[in-house]
Amino acid sequence: MKRILTSVLLVPAVCWVIIAAPYALFWGVVLLLGVLCYREYLRLAAGHGYLTMPVAGYTAGVLLLAPLPTPAAAQLPLIFAVAALALALRTEDLKRALGSAGAFVLGVLYVFGAWASALSLRQASAHWLLFAVAINWVGDVSAFYAGRAFGKHKLAPVISPGKSWEGAVASMVGALVFAVFYLGWALPEIPLWQRLLLGAAGNVAGQVGDLAESALKRGAGVKDSGTMLPGHGGWLDRLDSSLFSMPVVAALKSLLMP
Repeated sequence: MKRILTSVLLVPAVCWVIIAAPYALFWGVVLLLGVLCYREYLRLAAGHGYLTMPVAGYTAGVLLLAPLPTPAAAQLPLIFAVAALALALRTEDLKRALGSAGAFVLGVLYVFGAWASALSLRQASAHWLLFAVAINWVGDVSAFYAGRAFGKHKLAPVISPGKSWEGAVASMVGALVFAVFYLGWALPEIPLWQRLLLGAAGNVAGQVGDLAESALKRGAGVKDSGTMLPGHGGWLDRLDSSLFSMPVVAALKSLLMP
């Protein structure tokens, strides 16, 4: 019941922020979500035994979301890598330095990089971003009910024992139907084959994102990334699929409609 109530409150709020909120407010919400997700990521990284560098991470995240000139923005990943290696030298156990530097760069790009994709999608059209997010909602609901009714073959028993191949297929079918009808209504200039491609890619990305975050939690020895969302766990638990689907949809959009 808590999970349903949380969703009932969150979904309309998310839709309003994406479609109707002024850009400055939208940017502020994106930054806040990035900070909340990264905070939980740091907890998982610490659970894996890596040195966390929160101040540097949050600073790097703000830079990724800031409206920097393209030449400067293109250099940020290299700067993050150099800074991460330098900061990781603080660890007393130098065997952890390389892993800590990698965890730093991964976290910044995984979390804040995905939200930078959200900014780019929203600038193109609110419908692009809503599609990249909502395709996970449709996929999750389809997988949940199909998995309960027909799920017999485990998808990833070590990472997420509750997921089944039957649920994954149902998730894909739901995503394709959603892509065909939603993009056909909201962005009718997109041909059918591109809508199917976007739906398939977005769904696969979302399902992999869910599994990836589950693997991070299992490696850290925790059930949820946080406790702020009743019935869902943390923000990273709720947004793990979108952190994968948003950059994939943004990349495909750039390729198909440059």
